[in-house]
Amino acid sequence: MTTTDDTASSTEFGLTFELSPSDAVRADAEREAILSDPGFGKHFTDHMVSVRWTLDDGWHAARVHPYGPLQLDPAASVLHYAQEIFEGMKAYRHADGSIWSFRPEANARRLQRSARRLALPELATEDFVESVRQLVRVDSAWVPSAPETSLYLRPFMIASEGFLGVRAAQQVDYHVIASPAGAYFSGGVSPVSIWLTTNYARAGKGGTGAAKTGGNYASSLLPQQEAYANGCQQVLFLDSSESAYIEELGGMNVVLVYADGTLVTPDSDSILEGITRDSILELAEARGHRVERRRVSIDEWREGVESGQIVEVFACGTAAVVVPIAELKGEGLHIGSPAAEGGPLTMSLREELTDIQYGRRPDTHGWMTRLDA
Repeated sequence: MTTTDDTASSTEFGLTFELSPSDAVRADAEREAILSDPGFGKHFTDHMVSVRWTLDDGWHAARVHPYGPLQLDPAASVLHYAQEIFEGMKAYRHADGSIWSFRPEANARRLQRSARRLALPELATEDFVESVRQLVRVDSAWVPSAPETSLYLRPFMIASEGFLGVRAAQQVDYHVIASPAGAYFSGGVSPVSIWLTTNYARAGKGGTGAAKTGGNYASSLLPQQEAYANGCQQVLFLDSSESAYIEELGGMNVVLVYADGTLVTPDSDSILEGITRDSILELAEARGHRVERRRVSIDEWREGVESGQIVEVFACGTAAVVVPIAELKGEGLHIGSPAAEGGPLTMSLREELTDIQYGRRPDTHGWMTRLDA
C-alpha cells in the first residue's frame, strides 16, 4: 500500500522513518507482468530505505523513499577499501494474503557481527526489523503469491565518507532494497554437481570469512567460473591452512547425513553462520537426530560415501533453501554420481522448513514475523 502524502512513521524504537512516496509507481499491469516471471535480482520495487550514521549523531535520517541511484563521493571509503556488509532474507505471502519474514532477528544479529568485523556501526535489532517492515508495507503489492516465490530483501551498509585515509569511516549509510524472486527450482528440486577448487581459498584464519561482506563473494567469482567450466553449478572451498577441511560453497553451507541419522556440518571461524543451515539442523534435532558442528575433511566425505556411512549430502542457503548434492568433482577426485537423487531426509527437511516459511504448517519455533500488520 502506498500513500500519496509525506508522512512520518514513528516506531517505539530509536528510529523514526519519514515516508516520501514515489510519484512513479509502476502501473498494476506492469508490476503483474514482472511478478509473473521475476527471475532473481533483476527487478526492484518502487521504494527503498535509507538511514545515515555519523560519528557525532549516530543513526539518524531514516526514510523510505523512491528507489533510485545512490550519490557517492568518488573518495567514499566503500569504493577504495571495501568497507561494506549486507544481508539476504525473504518476505513470504501466505495463503490469507498476509506477509511474513523468517527469523529477521537472526539476520539483524548477523549484520551486527559483520559490522564489528568490518569496523562499521551496529544497527539495533529492533531498528533493522523495522526498516524491513517499513519497506514491505509500502511495497506490499510487490510480494508475489505464486508457489515458491518471495520478495527478496537486501539490507546493506556502506562506508560513504569521502576520505582516502586508511581508517574506519565516520559516515556510513544503511539501505534496504527489495526484488521479487521466482521459484529457485521451476521444475522441482534438482540435485547439483559441485566443483572442489584446490587453487583458491575463500577466506583465511582471522580474516573476514565469518562476515557477510562483498569481498568474500568477489573472491569466489573466479573459482565459480572454474566450476562452470567443469560442468558444475557451485564451487566448494577448503580451509586455507591445510587445504584438507571442508569450508563452504560460494554462497551456501554444507551438511552431510550419516547412515545412523547424524547430521554433520563443517565448523570453523572462517565459515559464515547460515541462518537456513541452523534452522534445518534445529528441525533435525527436534526429530531426534544428532547434530555435530566440527571440522570435516574432504577425505572423510570421500571415504564416507565409498563405505556407505554418508548417505546424503546437501547445501543450504537463503535463495535455494536446501539443495541436494549429487556429486563432488575435482582434480583427480570424484565422489557420488550425477544421477543421484535428493535423499529422503534432505527433501523432508526442505519441505518442513518451506512449509513453515509459507504458512503451510504451524510455526512452533516462533521463527516467523509478520511484516504487513
